Amino acid sequence: MGLGQRVVAGLAASSVTLAVRGALDEDPPGGSRRWTRMNHRGEPVSLLSGPAAAAGLIVGGALGAPTPRAAVASSVATLAGATFGLVDDLAEDQETRAKGLRGHLGALREGRLTTGALKVLGIGAGALVAAAVATPGRGADGSRRAPVAWAADVAASGALIAATANLVNLLDLRPGRALKAAGLAAAPMALAGGAGSGAAAAVVGAASAGIEADLAERDMLGDGGANALGAMLGAAVVLDAPRPVRLALLAGAVGLTVASERVSFTQVIARTPVLRELDAWGRRPMAPAAPVARSGDESRGA
Repeated sequence: MGLGQRVVAGLAASSVTLAVRGALDEDPPGGSRRWTRMNHRGEPVSLLSGPAAAAGLIVGGALGAPTPRAAVASSVATLAGATFGLVDDLAEDQETRAKGLRGHLGALREGRLTTGALKVLGIGAGALVAAAVATPGRGADGSRRAPVAWAADVAASGALIAATANLVNLLDLRPGRALKAAGLAAAPMALAGGAGSGAAAAVVGAASAGIEADLAERDMLGDGGANALGAMLGAAVVLDAPRPVRLALLAGAVGLTVASERVSFTQVIARTPVLRELDAWGRRPMAPAAPVARSGDESRGA
């Protein structure tokens, strides 16, 4: 893919993110209180950057796509992440909320469909549809692939998109963390110029547009924005990477998700000098007496 198309994708994602964020600030659907949460400091922040980022990602990803198939795949994945993430952001019952993937699946076993469980199912379904669209039915030589092999590729790619969406959301616990991680992960793909480079450039553009307000603790992505960002990143990998790389990244994403049920990412980052400095860059320092959240209890309000 040409450099010009990638630049257009990144600039479009950034411009649309900023424009939609400004429009939503003028007239927030349901009023500003509906979109306000308390962050880790107990200060109010807005969730409006989430749908703004999702809009920027979809437009940028479509403009940067090398084929209509790639545009549809990245858009479906991102739209599912944004839609079901926003349902969890706005409709979750705070009194009966479950914690983590294990908590949501446990509630589902008990017959309770939490908004978190609905999010898992909805994003998973959207990821599978996106993977089915992105995965060619014919090999490089033009021959039709065996249905079982195609289905296995779709399942693995769909799982990767969904796992990446969830992983970026798990990082949205401190200002700027999810945006930095997604932007840094997407940048090499955006520069490489492969089939997923347009989607990756959209991730970089949307992350760049939102980082200032996120670090200033005026905005947070929430589940809607973080899941959308992660889904687009996952779609970029699915469009770009060969099967062994996709499987390795899927194993890594699943491993980190499982580890997050028992280990605090914030504590790990705090104990690792390079990660600690990168994580804290641009952010207001924490007060010395601030308590460290336990694993599973960390939250920026979403």
